[in-house]
Amino acid sequence: MHQGKFVFSQVVSTISRYEFNKSVAKYQGDYRSKGLKSWSHFLYMVFGQLTYREGIRDIINCLTAHHKKLYHLGIKQLVAHSTLSRANENRDWRIWADFASHLIQVARPLYVDDNDFVLELDNTVYALDASTIDLCLSAFPWAKFRKKKAAVKLHTLMDLRGNIPVFIDITDGKVHDLNVLDDIDFEPSVFYIIDKGYYDFKRLYIINQAKAFFVIRAKKNLKCRRVYSRKVDKTIGLRCDQTIRLTGKKSALYYPDKLRRIKFFDEDKNKTYVFLTNNFELDALTICLLYKNRWQIELFFKWIKQHLKIKKFWGHSKNAVKTQIWIAVCTYLLIAILKKELKLEQNLYEILQILSVSAFDKTPVNQLFMKPNLQNKENSEYNQLTLFDL
Repeated sequence: MHQGKFVFSQVVSTISRYEFNKSVAKYQGDYRSKGLKSWSHFLYMVFGQLTYREGIRDIINCLTAHHKKLYHLGIKQLVAHSTLSRANENRDWRIWADFASHLIQVARPLYVDDNDFVLELDNTVYALDASTIDLCLSAFPWAKFRKKKAAVKLHTLMDLRGNIPVFIDITDGKVHDLNVLDDIDFEPSVFYIIDKGYYDFKRLYIINQAKAFFVIRAKKNLKCRRVYSRKVDKTIGLRCDQTIRLTGKKSALYYPDKLRRIKFFDEDKNKTYVFLTNNFELDALTICLLYKNRWQIELFFKWIKQHLKIKKFWGHSKNAVKTQIWIAVCTYLLIAILKKELKLEQNLYEILQILSVSAFDKTPVNQLFMKPNLQNKENSEYNQLTLFDL
């Protein structure tokens, strides 16, 4: 498999150049581009993500040291630090966002039957959340968040089967989480697991009208009246399962239909949770477990912040920041696709670690992840003749 190719070249060879070129043409990424082309630009940035480079200068220095191998890596030209910086500043970030959408369409079918999702549901389950990435206000004045602080927000809708992001929006820190709900096309029969940051009955009713389901934690000041109560098994933590109607002046106007209110006590944390949902078919405990699985999106944010380069940026403009984040997302998706296509047992972090130290190896990628057959010399049977009888 890929005999004679470097590992990095093998990884990026799985990319459809046809789909990539479509994204480039859509936003005229190579229009009047005499220097660094979009494909080489992408490879430089993916190389930086896969090999934990600290910045653009670090990427250039590393590749300069291996300049005789560039062609076999798939990188046809060695460029200056300023050329790559300028490409990040000027080349439209939507190219990478559009290509990431293609990679999402490739990755999602591979994780349809993923066994890591513990609930046996036919419905698709999405988790929606946002994560803030802090920035220096003096270096990123366009991303003003608070009086003396800058930040960008990574709004993500993630498929909990396989932890594949299906929708990402990058905004400055001042944009409220709620606004992202206006940009999502809600799918019928799909569950949307959301936290209190999206607590808005007007928007929740839009989800209900789309014949989709939501699960959200209720606030303490919820005004409602009980319509009906179902029996619950208190030995498993359930405290109540009620059908309610909102009685608040605005909330009743914004959400005129019935809702389901479930109270659950978590003995491990000694904490009581109250959930609201528009689904009346699933049992109460399953609704609680659905919300518990929402924490997978927190693990996704933690993973990309710790293992990819999106906390220290290689450019100061809005375009450069979005370029780096979107190419980091593309890198995450490439690893996720590689894991399924090669049927690897290692988790995504282990795969990334192995790839990071093997970029210039010529080992076939699938062999990189085979466990070595270690011999126990103490139990080995030797066939060597003995010279002396003891």
